[in-house]
Amino acid sequence: MKKSPLKSKPLNNPGESLEKRLIDIVFDDILFFFIVAIVVFVLALMEWYRWYFETLPNPILMSVLAAIVVVIAGWKVVRGFRAANAVKLGIAGEKAVGQFLERLRIKGAQVFHDVEGENFNLDHVVIHRSGIYVVETKMMSKPAKGKAELDFDGVQIKYRGKAIMGDPVTQVNAASYWLAELLSESTGRKLPVRGVVVYPGWYINTSDAGSRTKVWVLNPKALPAYIENQPEQIPAEDIYLCAYHLSRYIRTK
Repeated sequence: MKKSPLKSKPLNNPGESLEKRLIDIVFDDILFFFIVAIVVFVLALMEWYRWYFETLPNPILMSVLAAIVVVIAGWKVVRGFRAANAVKLGIAGEKAVGQFLERLRIKGAQVFHDVEGENFNLDHVVIHRSGIYVVETKMMSKPAKGKAELDFDGVQIKYRGKAIMGDPVTQVNAASYWLAELLSESTGRKLPVRGVVVYPGWYINTSDAGSRTKVWVLNPKALPAYIENQPEQIPAEDIYLCAYHLSRYIRTK
């Protein structure tokens, strides 16, 4: 019996779970209903063929059925394309952020992508001598006119005075707490974990209150420098210890 030459499962790449979701959307929401619509259309066409050549057809019933199925399938396909485009945008964002974070490896950091939890995932985790960082990538289309700027007041992220939907600050805080508990249980150490929300292509205005909070909201280009400029909190041996336990967790998932 043959077996794989790999001794352990590879770690995830940036955006891997989104790529899986994209495949599901394409097959479940686009191709399936597209094929169903084609099949029903062909059946209706056959009925009309039988009627034209006087072979006792019943095209009305089949045409009504075809119309219903084509409308439903068309709606599902359009919705599927919209969802696929949103996921593709998310994949591109996570890969771009991942490339920025990969630069930290030469500084001794350990970088992980697409860490799966229970019904959620952490886009990126950086284990660095200055701390552990949970990085969530948020992709937003830029306005056709005007500046692409967001404001962070320490509690909410706002665009033109209105809070961004989804409450990403609370989300990354919860993710950071989950990771801190996971590493504490596996390593026996209490380690500093900070949440970071990044918006590729956007400029972030952070208030004085926002700069004093535990969560960072940044453009991803600035993130490596922010991490590098923090004081050392984790010795090298603990970096590798955390990386080892997080790697084990990811592979078991």
